Amino acid sequence: MLWAAAGAAVLVFLLALEVAARRYGEPGPLTVQAQELIFAPHSGPLLYGGLALAMVVLSWRGRLLAAGIAVGIDLVFLLVRWAVGAELNFGNGALWVILGLAALALTRRTGAERLLLLKGSGLGLLLIAGHKTGDTWLLITSKTRPMVLDAYVARADHALGDPSWVAGRIVEATSPVSSHVLAAVYGQLPLAAALFALYQLRHVAAERRFPAHHLVRTFLAIGLIGPAVYMIFPVVGPVFAYGPDGGPWAAADLWPHTVPPIGTPHPFPFDEITPRNCMPSLHTAWATTLFIHSRKASRPMRWAGTFWLVGTLSATLGFGYHYGADLVAGVVFAVTVDAGMRLLGRGRDWSGIRLIGYGTAVFAVLVSSYRYLPTQLAAHPWISGPLLILAMASVVYGYARTTARWDRTPGEDPAPPAAAAQPQPSETPAAAR
Repeated sequence: MLWAAAGAAVLVFLLALEVAARRYGEPGPLTVQAQELIFAPHSGPLLYGGLALAMVVLSWRGRLLAAGIAVGIDLVFLLVRWAVGAELNFGNGALWVILGLAALALTRRTGAERLLLLKGSGLGLLLIAGHKTGDTWLLITSKTRPMVLDAYVARADHALGDPSWVAGRIVEATSPVSSHVLAAVYGQLPLAAALFALYQLRHVAAERRFPAHHLVRTFLAIGLIGPAVYMIFPVVGPVFAYGPDGGPWAAADLWPHTVPPIGTPHPFPFDEITPRNCMPSLHTAWATTLFIHSRKASRPMRWAGTFWLVGTLSATLGFGYHYGADLVAGVVFAVTVDAGMRLLGRGRDWSGIRLIGYGTAVFAVLVSSYRYLPTQLAAHPWISGPLLILAMASVVYGYARTTARWDRTPGEDPAPPAAAAQPQPSETPAAAR
């Protein structure tokens, strides 16, 4: 019932986004995903990433068969497109196989096997739909929020030492090496997450069940909830609002060499193309989640998680995509959402409920202070800056302390210990079985 309710909620959400996108003359996430069954996909690697996640529930023989069918379908599509002179791309086969797995579960499987196969195919489809949903959200933010609040965040960022301006000058001085490395890290974050998710879910086929908590759940939750904040706090980023990428819409061409002066901030208009996707930084939230989940993995995975977190933070600031204040809010957002996802498997746990409430309150205070107290924050950087960092650190500390206790007393596994499963002397053999 829980999975059915979650599926229905996601479907209603996707339908709402579809209607909203159609109002602006653009196809919504459902239309785009349906088109990729026949037309050339624009996200072939993403489609195969979804297939890889769906195949974690299959045996190795099943995985080879599914991958072979997907590649075969793609070859047929490529030959037809080449013959008619259409755009050449790949990925249709992966989407067909994911849907085929769902159909197989509904028609040829029963019980736990059906549920496991539906979870696997649903996970793959959710990964793909999440990407399409994000594109639609960004379109909606640019169309419905003509005024941006960058001036407020830029003022508040003085309390943190204007890290985007500092990082921008460092990247500029060390280019092209630093820019190429950071661009690869920033652009391949979804690939890194998919690879780590495959590592995290590698035992699903053998154990015939998913772990109680894994990376993909938090990634999807962040991607679904985060854009709603964009609608409340529309920000385009320093390279657009104060840099060359903003063109005639930029308030000034200052980034990264000249810090905007402290003054009375006010909203200003921006184009209907650039997404208002800065507050909070979801790239920071996703990289933070990847770092958190990598802590219990092998040493190479832990190093990879650390590398991707540091690289993503450096890229978001060094390319001028985000202010430092966005990153602080993004860390708090990520930790709070991940705690919520973990709490779903534990039931009513008051320490987890308190942690989520505290993280939500801190996030609300941070965003409110950026909006209503930016001048005060900028005027007293030696006080306000450490307070902002301390607020973020308190949520991280609360998360680390609470989850460490959860790890010592796991609540996700409902199976009783072996000793407790022994029959009592008064039990009959039938009752014991």
